[in-house]
Amino acid sequence: MDVRNCRNCGRLFNYLGGQNICPACRDEIEKKFGQVKEYIMDNPRSTIQEISDANDISTNQIRQWIREERLQFADDSPIGIECEACGATIKTGKYCDACKGRMANALSDSIAKPPAPEPPKPKKEDNKNKMRFIKK
Repeated sequence: MDVRNCRNCGRLFNYLGGQNICPACRDEIEKKFGQVKEYIMDNPRSTIQEISDANDISTNQIRQWIREERLQFADDSPIGIECEACGATIKTGKYCDACKGRMANALSDSIAKPPAPEPPKPKKEDNKNKMRFIKK
């Protein structure tokens, strides 16, 4: 059993994995997520700072939701974050499409592919093991 202190409120809780926050704080963050999502639907041209101020949530938390692909913005939205590999502006996730493609290719190239199985060789007829009949 792993008991930890919540990084938000300091209460002790049984840590099961994920973020280092207690269930009460996690529920509060999920409520805030619902408010933020509604606000974005009503105000699609808002900036991260405007969303943060209107919903009393940190800009870091909004960026985390974008990186986790829980929030995604339209192409004409002023909101964008940087690709962690090349720095290009993206609307959701951690990497741009080009970097994702490069990583996928590098990964598939690094995995050794098994050789193709050889077709079975035809059996050579062997007269030694055949049954013989004596003609009378």
